[in-house]
Amino acid sequence: MIEVKNLSKRYGDKQAVNNISFKVEKGEILGFLGPNGAGKSTTMNMLTGYISSTSGQILVNGVDILEDPIAAKANIGYLPEIPPLYVDMTVDAYLGFMYDLKKCKLPRKAHLNDVCNLCKISGVRNRLIRNLSKGYKQRVGLAQALINNPPVLILDEPTVGLDPNQIIEIRTLIKKLGKSHTVILSSHILPEIQAVCDRIIIINKGVVAANGTADEIARNITNEHKMTLRIEGSTHTASDKKEIADAIRALGGVKYVRADMEREKGIYDYDVEAEEKVDIRRAINDLCREKGWNILMLQLSDLTLEDIFLKITMGDTVVGDVSQQTETSSGPKLNLKVEDGQLIATEQLSDAAEEILEESAADMNKADDEEENGGEE
Repeated sequence: MIEVKNLSKRYGDKQAVNNISFKVEKGEILGFLGPNGAGKSTTMNMLTGYISSTSGQILVNGVDILEDPIAAKANIGYLPEIPPLYVDMTVDAYLGFMYDLKKCKLPRKAHLNDVCNLCKISGVRNRLIRNLSKGYKQRVGLAQALINNPPVLILDEPTVGLDPNQIIEIRTLIKKLGKSHTVILSSHILPEIQAVCDRIIIINKGVVAANGTADEIARNITNEHKMTLRIEGSTHTASDKKEIADAIRALGGVKYVRADMEREKGIYDYDVEAEEKVDIRRAINDLCREKGWNILMLQLSDLTLEDIFLKITMGDTVVGDVSQQTETSSGPKLNLKVEDGQLIATEQLSDAAEEILEESAADMNKADDEEENGGEE
């Protein structure tokens, strides 16, 4: 339904979006995530035709949004973060105005009734928009996006400012809309994305850093170096705790051990972290067998969507954005995978990108040397 090909946007010397590509299929709810300044809002503005791209192509239902913007935009319902409301109009007058503006050909009265019932604003249709609560204003904004029944809905922070009950209602509505519409949902509320979306794209520094379901991405980010152990000492006394912690700490590759609370008499939990490429589970098993200690639980730390987001956007993973800095690059689609316990991009850098990477590293080393020496005269 939506196809983005090698999309880029530059503002002067600032590369906001750098050669990204992805698809959104019909009936799919896509979560679009990214930190502030990552290019997320710029990408959404290009998808809606609000701004033009520097290069690349966007197809909406097969229509190029730059070649035929009117036909392409007719397929899109858009709710920006700040709803585009005329606050001196009543809800009914505003929706009627949007009906005319979009040249909707559906039966006017029945269609507007259906939209209002769907968004649960039928009871406020005769009220001035300025007198509505923020939650109702958000619903009216969503209603205008639904007028003309567009096949594509692009929603930017649709639940911002809503109370918990309203958030649940909007989430339920988005899920319902996903059965008959293609939905792109942007939000900083990560549990909301995880609860609603079929697939997630994380954009970072202008490139697509991850693309897949939350579970797929979580499985591809190794967490074998962090775990919680529950161990029963051989003498069933508190003195076992220090002995066990010291013995685990002495294992090769262990960075950190913390003895936690006593679960039962002589049974303690231990938070253990090893070096990232080291799997110490077998070594711990051998140690406990040798010492006569019982392992009652060994659990790898679970990754939430927040953990995934932070790992990808805060530099804990290999994003490989250098490979997008050449004009001939098609841009890496970073479907992530793990090799030897480390998260890496599946695509390899081109020869030109390898040269750029080596030159960049050399330039950085040179800059560091100059800074240490006080800079050049």
